[in-house]
Amino acid sequence: MRILVANLGSTSFKYRLIEVDGGEELARGAIDRIGQPVSSCVLQVGGRSDRREQHVADHAAAMEICFRQLTDPQFGVLQSIGEVAAVGFKAVFAGPVSGVRRVDEALLETMERFAVVAPAHNPPYVAAMRQLRRAFPDLPLVAAFETAFHRTVPPYRRVYAVPPQWRDAWGIQRYGFHGASHRYIAERSAALIGREDARVISCHLGGSSSVCAIAGGRSVATSMGLSPQSGLPQNNRIGDFDPYALPLLVERLGKPLEEVLAVLARECGLKGLSGVGSDLRDIERAADEGNAQAQLALDAYVDAIRHYLGAYMVALGGLDALVFTGGIGENSPRVRAGVCAGMEWAGIVLDERANAEATGERRISPDGGVSVWVIPTNEELIVARQAAALIRSGQDADVDP
Repeated sequence: MRILVANLGSTSFKYRLIEVDGGEELARGAIDRIGQPVSSCVLQVGGRSDRREQHVADHAAAMEICFRQLTDPQFGVLQSIGEVAAVGFKAVFAGPVSGVRRVDEALLETMERFAVVAPAHNPPYVAAMRQLRRAFPDLPLVAAFETAFHRTVPPYRRVYAVPPQWRDAWGIQRYGFHGASHRYIAERSAALIGREDARVISCHLGGSSSVCAIAGGRSVATSMGLSPQSGLPQNNRIGDFDPYALPLLVERLGKPLEEVLAVLARECGLKGLSGVGSDLRDIERAADEGNAQAQLALDAYVDAIRHYLGAYMVALGGLDALVFTGGIGENSPRVRAGVCAGMEWAGIVLDERANAEATGERRISPDGGVSVWVIPTNEELIVARQAAALIRSGQDADVDP
């Protein structure tokens, strides 16, 4: 079964075509600057690449271009659009509605109601999904929610200390995100160390970051809460923050609450703390040049990761594997070394050379003790499997199939 996995932005459409049964990526593509006079349309098949420049009005037009490229007689990998069983989306948030679900108007309305919690994610997804439903009414659209993997977190770790009706009536509780990535790490790390009952801590570190404690392949704790703005400092989002600072900021900034929240979601995190920008590579370079604020941002980021690392070792009752993934986790030896520094007492020791040279999938710790890994994540494969499971069963699922 072939599934097209779509990653949507407000002006972008990225996709991968995956053969689910063999786990093979057949093609990938990206269409940028949607709605602007000239858009860039790129398709990659193996080592070949096809690039075109043209106007792309909206996401429905982007999907049409995607299918034309994939069925191109000389360059494509499909004979017809009918070979695509469904389009899968790594959807973010619909409150208590989670799992893997066919996209219909009721689901889109639920996502709209919770857009205030995921303002950077839900609005572009809802708008694009509506366009695609109208343009391709016979093509199944499947939303695989990032929160689904964390449905196994115990209730006492999901609740906030608020009146029960807030949770029951309004959905105010911890949900967690990056579920597709953490699920892939759970599966892959168990295979690498040969233990289905492994205790794993997955550090998905990138523009958006979270830490997840995994026991026997199931999430038992995760750093993000009600919204993707919480937990670790994000590239430009605040992370954990005392809500009682909000009235003070409203007063001092002279802005209404909505604008203050926008600042917290766009101008804070590593970007706000460093004063350099949101790209960790730029922050690391600035720190090397003596920028004290950039160094402070790095130190705060690493310390936040270590905070969850310690807490989750307690929650798991020990640790078998520590995994780094995501753009930062896979590419920053400095962050990995900082997280593991002084952790010999817990059996966490880095092989300095392996850490410095790590590319792709690699163990970066000596034999014995906790195994420390760099594992590139594959969220698209997880979403493709979830979408295929729904199509085969014909039923929505409340948890990951």
